Amino acid sequence: MTLNFLTILQKVVDISLVWIIIYYILKSLKNNIKMVLIFKGVIIVLIIKILSDLLHLTTVGLLLEYVIMWGPLALIIIFQPEIRNILEHLGRKQILTKHRVLTMDEREKLIYEIMNAIDYLRKSKIGALIVIERDVSLNDYIVRSKRVDADISSELLISLFFPRNPLHDGGVIIQGNRITCAGAVFPISLNTKINKRLGTRHRAALGISEESDAIAITVSEESGKISIALGGVLNHGLSIDDARIMLVEELKPKTEVLLDDEFDEEDEIKDGENNESN
Repeated sequence: MTLNFLTILQKVVDISLVWIIIYYILKSLKNNIKMVLIFKGVIIVLIIKILSDLLHLTTVGLLLEYVIMWGPLALIIIFQPEIRNILEHLGRKQILTKHRVLTMDEREKLIYEIMNAIDYLRKSKIGALIVIERDVSLNDYIVRSKRVDADISSELLISLFFPRNPLHDGGVIIQGNRITCAGAVFPISLNTKINKRLGTRHRAALGISEESDAIAITVSEESGKISIALGGVLNHGLSIDDARIMLVEELKPKTEVLLDDEFDEEDEIKDGENNESN
């Protein structure tokens, strides 16, 4: 009996680990354009192989067998940088230690100070890049930038991006409700669909959003327009109100969302009971 239980437990753990690995691989694929293309190519090859077997296309099937046999090795050699980026992304994931969840007051103050700074910067047409760390650690970029470690304030954010400030060309990283560093340099996105008129600052915002789950807010130096990059998507030309709403939604804790849903369900049940009693 004990042996059977241990065998079942071993199989459950084995299957769970496989699913966790698949989950993180697919989650990483979603944020990496090149790896998405590779994944699509592999799926197409497999589909053609299945069709060739069903239709008895001997020559095509034989060629695809060689592709499938040597394909993984070729992919590892050709796409070594992309595979390394995925492994680095998984390594930066904060599985055991996460940042402290901000209280509602702290979150409101964070959004208030950021949006005040953004509003001033856009009106003055001062370029800016503010990156808010979430679950994926940005320590690799923090160690290569200028440490600030100060409480969040709109005045400090504005001064960091002032044109005469030597750090104004880089990005600011915010962890929790504190400004961790300034002058951070982020990877440039290779997305060919991005508007060619957008500069390095926007490409850097998109780049860091492709490699992490961070929120990257940019202010255009030429037009003063606000953009927010999330999950490899650049939301360009936002109004100050739209940017604030997006920030509120993205910084809202997942647990709070679940609680809100539960309260909504409870309210619906109570309303139904009241209607029945009436």
